[in-house]
Amino acid sequence: MATVEDVHALALAMPHVTVVRGERAQNPVYQVGGKSFVFFRTPRPDAFDPETGERYDDVIVLWCPPEEKEALLQDESSPFFTTPHFDGHPSVLVRASRLDEISREELAEIIQDAWLSRASKTRGRLWLQENQAGA
Repeated sequence: MATVEDVHALALAMPHVTVVRGERAQNPVYQVGGKSFVFFRTPRPDAFDPETGERYDDVIVLWCPPEEKEALLQDESSPFFTTPHFDGHPSVLVRASRLDEISREELAEIIQDAWLSRASKTRGRLWLQENQAGA
């Protein structure tokens, strides 16, 4: 089972990562080459509990290729979701409170793909060479 601590550890384990803080809430934003690939979102009106109307305060944004986004969203039982605000955006959303519904290995793969989608081609190629050699 994955945890929010795993999100932080896996994102930080990728090379050339910096962490910046959001202006208002100081939420962590993980970046590679100045480009965000994982960030903890502040409560927004587009992500809310349909029963209470309360805004979710634990949404994590993960960059991903469009085809991966479609695959993650196809399974309705999956904890991944999107909102109209993210239509056409290469990312998926997940609530920290639902991370336990996926394995740490699945989360690692998603975070690695997020990093690869934002890293330079050279960094991505080098990382893939180093990590596929050991696989």
